[in-house]
Amino acid sequence: MEEKKFFLETKIIAKNKIYFKEIDSTQIQAKQLAEKNIENGTIVITDYQTGGIGTHGRSWYSEREKNLAFSLIIYPKCTIQKLDTLSIDIARCITRAIEKLYGYKLSIKTPNDIIYNKKKMGGILTQIVTNGKKIKYLIVGIGFNVNGENFPEELKEIATSMKLEFRKEFSREEILNEFCNLFEEYCILNKII
Repeated sequence: MEEKKFFLETKIIAKNKIYFKEIDSTQIQAKQLAEKNIENGTIVITDYQTGGIGTHGRSWYSEREKNLAFSLIIYPKCTIQKLDTLSIDIARCITRAIEKLYGYKLSIKTPNDIIYNKKKMGGILTQIVTNGKKIKYLIVGIGFNVNGENFPEELKEIATSMKLEFRKEFSREEILNEFCNLFEEYCILNKII
């Protein structure tokens, strides 16, 4: 990822950044760090995952240095019921970020897919770890296809990217920063952090 060109206005979300050029999975790394009580809002981000995790145990493919692949570690102050709509709310933050930055309207396939032209552009994986009824931590994993153009044969008909759809390069940093700003607003408004 390039040096940040855009101002991240957050106080908690993504203030602490842990970057890997390559990693098996940001989700796995984030869980390990959450168990060690790393700083609230820490982002684990990579340019390439060798074993990206999607929902229902599927793998998540992401082209090297082209897309966004990251996980956020959050220690929520709320009840588990308050997180019932979390995946769809995160998807709304992503679609709002893209509309705010570029004017493009992406769709959401409930509860956790970002869609354009009936193809998947992004996915959200939320994992809540509890101790009894108390939430220990929450891991929010996001894969979003920004500039990727080469998908494996089995994904070509069902996956897409911002670049494939809108025929230009996009800044991963700009999208990440706008999403983090909107997601923190959401978390504060809903008393999650």
